[in-house]
Amino acid sequence: MSASAAEVSTKKTFLKGKKTEQGPPHKRRKLDRSQLSSGSPARSQDTSTSAFPRGNSTTVIDPELAVDFTTQETKNGESFATLRKMIFGRLEYTSTQTDPGKYLAIDCEMVGVGIDGEESSLARVSIVNYWGAVQLDEFVKQKERVVDYRTKWSGIRPSDMVRAKQFEEVQKTVAALTKDRIIVGHAVHNDLKVLLLSHPGPYIRDTQHLAAKHNVTSSKRPALRNLVKQELDVVIQGGEHSSVTDARATMAVFRLHRKEWEKGFRPLPTPGVGASNKRKRVESSEPSAPTPPGRERKGVSSGLSTIVKRTPQTKSKTAVKTTSNNWWATLGASGIAGKGSMKL
Repeated sequence: MSASAAEVSTKKTFLKGKKTEQGPPHKRRKLDRSQLSSGSPARSQDTSTSAFPRGNSTTVIDPELAVDFTTQETKNGESFATLRKMIFGRLEYTSTQTDPGKYLAIDCEMVGVGIDGEESSLARVSIVNYWGAVQLDEFVKQKERVVDYRTKWSGIRPSDMVRAKQFEEVQKTVAALTKDRIIVGHAVHNDLKVLLLSHPGPYIRDTQHLAAKHNVTSSKRPALRNLVKQELDVVIQGGEHSSVTDARATMAVFRLHRKEWEKGFRPLPTPGVGASNKRKRVESSEPSAPTPPGRERKGVSSGLSTIVKRTPQTKSKTAVKTTSNNWWATLGASGIAGKGSMKL
């Protein structure tokens, strides 16, 4: 073998060794099913960091497990145990407690429409009465394509839209149910806004506004979950929201402070007595003013029955009543001072 051939052989051997150091080429490995059947996995895997379906959590804890439903503690005449049971729907109602009554709590859930789902559209409306009994719980059919159902917060899914009703139908039902009743809500102006409804101010009890006004919390706009945790020691909205639970929680907070908060509102007028009837009663109680002369007549006056002349010297009023149809003939009876003038 010549020297040049030996060098070439040495280079090939060096390159092969270098390729071997980098590792073998990537190849698919067959799964050893014998190990799976025997129960011993091929490799260990940390289950604490394994993937889970989006929107679900492997560490969700039932909030009811941490709630004390047997406490005897009361505040302002309200039992904490009863209010906590009401929030989670654990109460049994009598026939009278299922009626709408005077107070109704409302809460709404939204979905995202428009560009990037940034616009909010009404998807669910829930109304409960003073005792927490559900009066209305309806899903609203969407007129636009839903970009984001916001399930993580709203709890709304595409399957809920199957039994949804038209917006106009739900709006009409809510308006009829809340008429002449007090609405209780947390930032309730947002709920009325998406419903395209208005409600008289004396018939609104906003727990967010009232809590800040009466110094229940230091925040001017407390979140509902924080207010419920502070006042009732109950955790809500830990995962997907429920408009029924939120409405009941809002009513529970209101009931806890109702006696104090209602002092700032005037007594409501009796239903059925309109403003026109009230105005008539006020007018009838006031003494009637004397009617000016000539105004007791109905119709259009000719203006020829009375002539009033004000003289510049005495500035007194003199009324000359006509007794005949030719009233102009009597103007010269008092004498004429000069051409083109007359004196009365």
